[in-house]
Amino acid sequence: MIAIKNIEKVYSGKVVVNIPELTIAAGEAVGLVGNNGAGKTTLFRMILDLIRPSKGEVYAKGLNVAQSEDWKVYTGSHLDEGFLIDYLTAEEYFKFIADLHGLSDGDVSERLLPFMDFFNDEILNQRKYIRDFSKGNQKKIGIAAAALSNPELLILDEPFANLDPSSQIRLKNLLRLLREQKHMTMLISSHDLSHVIEVCERIMILEKGHLVQDMQTNENTLRELETYFTV
Repeated sequence: MIAIKNIEKVYSGKVVVNIPELTIAAGEAVGLVGNNGAGKTTLFRMILDLIRPSKGEVYAKGLNVAQSEDWKVYTGSHLDEGFLIDYLTAEEYFKFIADLHGLSDGDVSERLLPFMDFFNDEILNQRKYIRDFSKGNQKKIGIAAAALSNPELLILDEPFANLDPSSQIRLKNLLRLLREQKHMTMLISSHDLSHVIEVCERIMILEKGHLVQDMQTNENTLRELETYFTV
């Protein structure tokens, strides 16, 4: 699904991401963890062609993302509130995303059904603009919009941030449901080690732009990660 070859990103002479090789197979759920400044968001932005690597290439289904836009059809993503159109209501924003993918109003209603528990009666029919929602509810809108087209590839940057504990648990269960029912490939960054382990079967640690560990999730993974980040 995703192949990274010798990518490097340099800002002001400082290398912030340097990954010689990385492959993510179709259907995998991969969690990316690391401290602030590790380069997680920068890596996501290069995968989504929002910024260009200083050198190297990113491929989606064998196509260079910098040279083709075909990957956009099957990719959904939410990195931050900058992905939202904040002068629209939630309903207007979902319709905007739906129109991009040729979805009907009925499609939208059907595809939002799994999100109703996650929304907790705080998103739809509120009669207010996205900019007037809390940061947590803006995050909910962005995640739902990213998944609205049933993408083959779903990329989420810190999806659990700004969510209350109940919403974090609901999101964890929702992401697991989407994997089981839609067979989405997922790439998720998170500071919440326990949640990302429960969603993803593969965990990668990024430190100062380098992938320092790449492990399959098992019963010892949380303890290993906690040890890594406390030593």
